[in-house]
Amino acid sequence: MSRSSSYGLPLFSVAIWGGMFIVMAGALRHVDAYHLTAARYLIAAAVLAAVLAATAGRRAFRTEGRFAEIAVLGVVGIAGFNLLVNIALGYTAPQNGALMVALTPLLTVLVRWVRDRVRPTLPTLGLMLLALVGVGLVITHGHPTDLGAIGSGDAMAFLGVVGWAVYTHGASRFASWGSLRFSTLTQIVGAAATVLVALVADLTGIGHLPGPGALGADAWQLGYIAIASSVLAVLAWNVAIRRLGAPNAALFMNLVPVITFGIQIVRGYRPVPAEIAGAALTVAALVATNVLARRATARATTGVRAAAGPVPAQRVPHATAGPVPVQPVPVATAGRVPAQPVPVGATGRVLTGPEWTSADGLSPR
Repeated sequence: MSRSSSYGLPLFSVAIWGGMFIVMAGALRHVDAYHLTAARYLIAAAVLAAVLAATAGRRAFRTEGRFAEIAVLGVVGIAGFNLLVNIALGYTAPQNGALMVALTPLLTVLVRWVRDRVRPTLPTLGLMLLALVGVGLVITHGHPTDLGAIGSGDAMAFLGVVGWAVYTHGASRFASWGSLRFSTLTQIVGAAATVLVALVADLTGIGHLPGPGALGADAWQLGYIAIASSVLAVLAWNVAIRRLGAPNAALFMNLVPVITFGIQIVRGYRPVPAEIAGAALTVAALVATNVLARRATARATTGVRAAAGPVPAQRVPHATAGPVPVQPVPVATAGRVPAQPVPVGATGRVLTGPEWTSADGLSPR
């Protein structure tokens, strides 16, 4: 799949997540954020585990000495992000929470800067800030002063988005595992963490175990946020990270509040001109960033080819007069067949057969 066609993967994910905010708002009327998140990831983890076991077998569940990394990403990126953002909606305005989610590209670049010492370019930072301005115009209806002061809800949402940025960056270090395997293992950990938090919420009285009637009333909403949002969208997102890179994929998170806004228009909402301008500004910034990334890659490829220089032409020896000399034939001694020279590859390694690569990168151990 080409790089340009890979852009459909993060677009699919953010479209699902954009609709999720509206679906989640309806579901929270019957079930609290703790138990809704726990039920969501219990279903999602069970579905992913069944698919992984059927397609790759039990060995796919081995962490190969990387359990600590998987645990951190599952707790911080899956459980932490969703719990904190959902709980925050009870303490802050929806537009504030949406704006925090739009910070994902900036935070992912900063995480990469701290973790990998990869310093972002000034144009990249400038375009991300421009996209953030566009998102701010959309979610505040053209009145940035409506964002208000940062409160406890805003702080919780910000911490949750930091967790998602860490998860987005961390996924790029598991490229050899395959998207299904990485998503399954991190969501199993995330599901366990959300169940533990829900139990603590019950014991402390801040949460209440929902009855069958409440869960039945949220049946289709739970199916949407568990299957579409937590399985299909997350799988597509992790594949996009592998193909586009974490910083480029994270840029698409700016579209989540814009898509939510678009769905509301279809449902009858009428936007003001400033909101339309903000949506256009966000899309333009995303396109410009991707164009710059492609040009930088093209320049780097051209530079490598130029540095290598032209391939020298091989001289063909001319025929010489006289008979062709007869090559001596090796004679076996003591009944042994003389050893044949072993073919050597371009890298100097002995070629012992075809080199297979695995899409899931599973260890044979």
